[in-house]
Amino acid sequence: MRALQARGTFVVGLSRRASAADEHEECDVADRAAVEAVAGRVFARHPRIDLLVNNAGVGARDNYLDAGPEKIEQVIRVNYLGSVWSTLAFLPGLGEGSHIVNIVSVAGTVAVGPYSASKHAQLAFSRSIAVELAPRGIMVHTVNPGFVETEGFPQRERFPGLLHRLVIEPPLVVERLLAAVDKGKREIVVPRWYRPAAWAQALAPGAVASARARTSRRQPRSR
Repeated sequence: MRALQARGTFVVGLSRRASAADEHEECDVADRAAVEAVAGRVFARHPRIDLLVNNAGVGARDNYLDAGPEKIEQVIRVNYLGSVWSTLAFLPGLGEGSHIVNIVSVAGTVAVGPYSASKHAQLAFSRSIAVELAPRGIMVHTVNPGFVETEGFPQRERFPGLLHRLVIEPPLVVERLLAAVDKGKREIVVPRWYRPAAWAQALAPGAVASARARTSRRQPRSR
């Protein structure tokens, strides 16, 4: 947000709590009616949108056997449908030369529980809508970060010692995001060395599943 403002971009933020945006609208992006209502209010003030960033997300480190149905529904509604509803609601303000950025995740390229599934769905949406909006001159960018240290997703405590290097800071994601928009890159991984994980899953999903099954500890099923 601050990086965009430093470029002279007027930023309207949508979130459930206040932000440092130039204007802020309280909104739960998982609520389609709420998103549509907010879009109407924003269009009344700003009929043209140059850049839409879908960045809302909620974590879920549980697996399917441990996560309750409420958590599974929540991550799908926020991480996946939040991007869908926001894109469709603000589409009337996007025209030729506009950009959409979907902050997905490297987790969307692998298969690890409900969070991964929600991001896989968001990744498929981002790739699909990129094709559908191309004739309108609207470019869609998919950003797949690895482990990023944020308030909502604290990561460093999960990786002791040298494994801290797996965790990156938000400014790097912002830098690569803006570069992708400036250079017209449709899909990026941040940092780049996370790419092999996605390649392995895509090229040999059976082998990856077998390896994970062998190395995972068996957990008792929740009752």
